[in-house]
Amino acid sequence: MLRCPPRLLQPRRLRLGSPVSTMASTLPFLRPSAPAPLAASRRAARGGPAAVRVPCRSRVSAAGVSLGSEVAVGSDALFADYKPTTAFLFPGQGAQTVGMGAETVNVPAAAKLFDKANDILGYDLLDVCTNGPKEKLDSTVISQPAIYVTSLAAVEVLRARDGGQNVIDSVDVTCGLSLGEYSALAFAGAFSFEDGLKLVKLRGEAMQDASDAASSAMVSVIGLDSEKVQQLCDAANEEVDEKERVQIANFLCPGNYAVSGGVKGIEAVEAKAKSFKARMMVRLAVAGAFHTSFMQPAVSRLESVLAETEIKTPRIPVISNVDASPHSDPDTIKKILARQVTSPVQWESTVKTLMAKGLEKSYELGPGKVIAGILKRINKGANIENIGA
Repeated sequence: MLRCPPRLLQPRRLRLGSPVSTMASTLPFLRPSAPAPLAASRRAARGGPAAVRVPCRSRVSAAGVSLGSEVAVGSDALFADYKPTTAFLFPGQGAQTVGMGAETVNVPAAAKLFDKANDILGYDLLDVCTNGPKEKLDSTVISQPAIYVTSLAAVEVLRARDGGQNVIDSVDVTCGLSLGEYSALAFAGAFSFEDGLKLVKLRGEAMQDASDAASSAMVSVIGLDSEKVQQLCDAANEEVDEKERVQIANFLCPGNYAVSGGVKGIEAVEAKAKSFKARMMVRLAVAGAFHTSFMQPAVSRLESVLAETEIKTPRIPVISNVDASPHSDPDTIKKILARQVTSPVQWESTVKTLMAKGLEKSYELGPGKVIAGILKRINKGANIENIGA
């Protein structure tokens, strides 16, 4: 989703009516429990692409597709009638923390993913994850690959536990928060672990470059519904130039929405928040205005790499951040991933839809417990377990 900058200052909470002091991410506001990991396919052990091994268990009504078989490529509506029961949920940027990945040294399949990552990235990713420094891990160009690899390593940690394979086999839908969508697609077999990491590496670099090209920022608005936040944005936009305008960038959960835009626009939002009765403002420690047009320079770079990447129809539904719907057509998935960096994250709609369709159990795979916190804010009775690595 959001978070992480080059020179990361610790987030700051803005008590309304008082000046901004420390920088703080919205993450501390979302925290319960959760679980998780995935494993590279057996091919990884033989040196081949580490595609994630997961049976096709989605309950779809598309004719000609049998459970346990490879899904047929064609219409983008293959998963239109999906009925979820068990979900794997993957975190986004901002979930990183020094010390993550430490458990992978005891799980060969998980450790193998970090070895592969080192070859692709050109540096020791596990060392940065476990030892920091925090400023380095928090940078966009490193945190994105770090979260992707650690999340998929968590699947392998789960697989190594008693009953872990049964849990993995029971998963019939997956999704991830912003960056986490790449982890979800890898888990669902849409692309290999290696190809996914190359995409994530480029994504982080392109988003950092786009952030460096313009003065922009993000702030979480705490305590207002989405309609009120939109009104707040509209009021702020009346006072700034068009290039400074703001918009809701992350629809996380009731009472927690992130706004992105030009620095002057963000400052206007902060100044007006009290009059809209927002409880708190949290300036996010990110490189720039993610999920807005400020990220447009990153789109063409993503499109070029995606055009050369082999993407297959996922074996289970993967819910998109752009429209809160699953997609089965590879070309459509490529277009969605390119659009994702400039489109608002529809996480609240995604979670509400999953629950309305009958979701019974969720696992959060990867660092942190942010997603579990969001689910509990949407539905206090949500059954979610954290699985780290």
